[in-house]
Amino acid sequence: MNDDRNRSWPGQEPDAPRRAQSGPWPGEDPGPAWPGEEAPRRPQRSTPPRGVPRGGGAPEWPSGDEGGPQWPGEEPPRRPQRPRQQGMPPRRPVPPPGQRPQQGPPPGSPPQGFRQPPPGRRPAPPPPEQREPDLITHHAHNGTDDFGRDPYDDGYEDAAFNEFADDVEPQEELDEKGKKVLTPAQRKKRRWKIVRRVAYAFVGLFFVVPAIAFVITYFLVDVPTPESIKSLQNQPVTYFDANGQVMGRELPPGGDRQLLKPGEVPEVVKHAVYAAEDATFETNSGFDVTGILRAVYNQVTGGQGGGSTISQQYIKQATQNDAPTLTRKWTELAKSFKMNNQQSKEEIITSYLNIVYFGRGANGIQAAAKAYFNKDAKDLNASEAALLAGLIQGPSRSENQNYAQKRWAYVMDQMVANKWLRADERATFQFPTPIPKNANKEQNSGKMTYQLQQRIKDELAAKGYDENKLFSTGAKIYTTIDPAAQDAAEQAAQEGMKGQTDENLLNALVAVNPKTGGVIAYYGGPELVKDANGKDQIGQDRANQARNPGSSMKAFDLTAFLKMGKGLGETFDGSNNRVLGGRVVRNAGDSATCGKECTVAEAMERSTNTVFYDMVLNVTKPSRVAEAAKEAGVKVAPAGKSVLYTDDNNISLGGGGTAVTPEDMAAAYASFASGGVYHEQHFVAKLTNAQDEVEFDENNVKTNPAFDDDAGKSQQIAGNVTEALKPVITHSNLKCPAGHECAGKTGTQQYTARDGDPAAYKDRNAQTWMVGYTPSVSAAVWVGGDGNKPLHDPRNKPIFGATIAGPTWQNFLNLYLKGKPPEKFDKVQPIGKDVNDVTTTPTKPSDTPTTTTTPPTTTTPPSTEPSETESETTTPRTRPSRPGPGETPTFPFGNTSGSGGGGGLAAPPGGRRG
Repeated sequence: MNDDRNRSWPGQEPDAPRRAQSGPWPGEDPGPAWPGEEAPRRPQRSTPPRGVPRGGGAPEWPSGDEGGPQWPGEEPPRRPQRPRQQGMPPRRPVPPPGQRPQQGPPPGSPPQGFRQPPPGRRPAPPPPEQREPDLITHHAHNGTDDFGRDPYDDGYEDAAFNEFADDVEPQEELDEKGKKVLTPAQRKKRRWKIVRRVAYAFVGLFFVVPAIAFVITYFLVDVPTPESIKSLQNQPVTYFDANGQVMGRELPPGGDRQLLKPGEVPEVVKHAVYAAEDATFETNSGFDVTGILRAVYNQVTGGQGGGSTISQQYIKQATQNDAPTLTRKWTELAKSFKMNNQQSKEEIITSYLNIVYFGRGANGIQAAAKAYFNKDAKDLNASEAALLAGLIQGPSRSENQNYAQKRWAYVMDQMVANKWLRADERATFQFPTPIPKNANKEQNSGKMTYQLQQRIKDELAAKGYDENKLFSTGAKIYTTIDPAAQDAAEQAAQEGMKGQTDENLLNALVAVNPKTGGVIAYYGGPELVKDANGKDQIGQDRANQARNPGSSMKAFDLTAFLKMGKGLGETFDGSNNRVLGGRVVRNAGDSATCGKECTVAEAMERSTNTVFYDMVLNVTKPSRVAEAAKEAGVKVAPAGKSVLYTDDNNISLGGGGTAVTPEDMAAAYASFASGGVYHEQHFVAKLTNAQDEVEFDENNVKTNPAFDDDAGKSQQIAGNVTEALKPVITHSNLKCPAGHECAGKTGTQQYTARDGDPAAYKDRNAQTWMVGYTPSVSAAVWVGGDGNKPLHDPRNKPIFGATIAGPTWQNFLNLYLKGKPPEKFDKVQPIGKDVNDVTTTPTKPSDTPTTTTTPPTTTTPPSTEPSETESETTTPRTRPSRPGPGETPTFPFGNTSGSGGGGGLAAPPGGRRG
């Protein structure tokens, strides 16, 4: 409301001429003509002022031709005055009856611009014909716009004047609670308003918000790719022998699985699965709305599952998320919808059938067809497909006959209902009878042992094919194992241990094909052994454990010597008890003693320790021996487990820190048998995936001249070693297989006595070897104990390389080469001094004990022990001295050996010596 209290009558303009004609109101001073300082106020109501003008006549109305405002009789009545709100300025006080409200300063002054109507009376409106028309010019003149609105009005009502109005709307009627009383029409309108708002909220909550959330989720989630679910599509690894026969199968942790490609799943199988799991699969977008609502209901009411399409089930299997939550269902729905936009239906159903579980350890339809009906998935009929499809929901109840028949009948009926099977065809089918559980196991050759399997997997892992990769590709591993050789190895190893009474005796046998480097037989000991509690446990792989090789290391001493241009005709002092490098070196008895001028060839036949110790110490040096062994095929860390210790001269006799595995010894001697060609030892001839795509084969095997870059020179070196090793066979009372030339070397490592040992232990041995070859096979046999243990034969006598290991080696070659064509070694030219050009007078073995002579100018050092001793002798022997402090190393797998190297060959009991 304006603060101006000096305005004229509301809605009228002061008019000096009219005021002069009519004169002032009775008892009042007309006051000033017009308050020129302020804008006029618009009319506040549509009723004329009360009272009668001065002179007693009716109130004068504007005639229409005067400058004053018209009576606002035509204006619409104002709405009832609204209640005054807190903070509004107070209304002007209502004047007592008969008095005019105060309009402006000073107090008590008469209003300006109009006359005050007499109290108690209100002038009647003039007749219409006397009314002056309401002109626009009047509005413009009196300060109102076309709608009779005062732009300067502050919006407040004037209660004082409303009291005198009779056209104000009545106040709203309120009920007892102070609420407005509505008419029936208003109540109906209000009800529909509430319904509309609830409907809007329902649509927003259940349709709009989920739709927005689904779109956001769609772009956030990723569809599982084939790479991301490789671990779920693992397939068995199949091992084949050299003849292509299955040796064994290794199942992945998730069970058996064989993958199919898109297009390989028959229609009858797909229709059976659709009928069992998702009849609308071919047409839906990856989810079923009714199924989702059913799932929501089950979640709310405590039920289980329901509503998943095949696409959703695939997502669940691929992500390994089976949590019974709405969150999982929601993301699963978005992923399945997205997958259906990115992949074809054929790809989806194939992926699903490759990973779904059917029971009996079968993952995927192909494995299930084998497990239940021993046939491929492409050969399944409608009845068999229906049974497998029905088991998807309850694979754990696959052997429950009632459940299986119920599910089969349901699927068959659904196939008919969806027109995938005719009713007459349905009537002809009977419930299929699965084969007995585990009846479809593939027949293995029985050649696959745990130890062999691990060696194969170790080799593949070194090439970048770890276990996960093998399972993910369904690898087919074609090994180099020859079934005949494997049978011969196991038989020879077992027969060699027959009758042995020493419970500490263990053995191993490995055979290698010299022409390829492939391992054709591998026996690392029993696959199962008893533990301390009598329970079965996996036995250790003795064929892959490093042991002191003893005198079998002398072949590499000779190789290093020949590489320097020296020949078999070179001579050394082969006397016993020689002081070499500050140590007393002994031979293994009189039969190993060779005389002052002993040729290298004779020293090899006799296994004279003093000659080879002298050769390595003063001519080749230990490093050249180690290099020759590695060139031949001995693998040291990190590629292998063997150790070639060169910080002392014990490598010359295969003792001290030097230790080699039976596998490496067989592979290294194979380089001699092959004529100096190194073929890397290996177990895998070819590796393919489940689709028979070749990953690699034996063409990738490393092959090169072993001992010299010149192949002819390498062959000459190998041929000279073979010439030196051939006589050893006869000297050891062994025989080559009929029609086959052979060569080899025994080895023995003596037991290191401990304080308190019985006197009989002084001549005991801890490790024995026989390593030899023909042109077509190289074999290494180890017989010994775990660590440093005094071993004995059934007569409680020491064992040697020629007593158990030698006969085992001979038996293996006879079994394996029986019936095979005869073979001989290639002849080569001698290197250096030809042994045939040397004439020596062998020294007759003394019948008296040999006494160790200590040089007078030096302190007597510990002597190097021989690795081989006679088993029987009528001549008393001098007890060998023991290694000094720090000379006995400890090896992996509990190996402990003495410091001495190998030595001469002693004849077995009752056999020849010398």
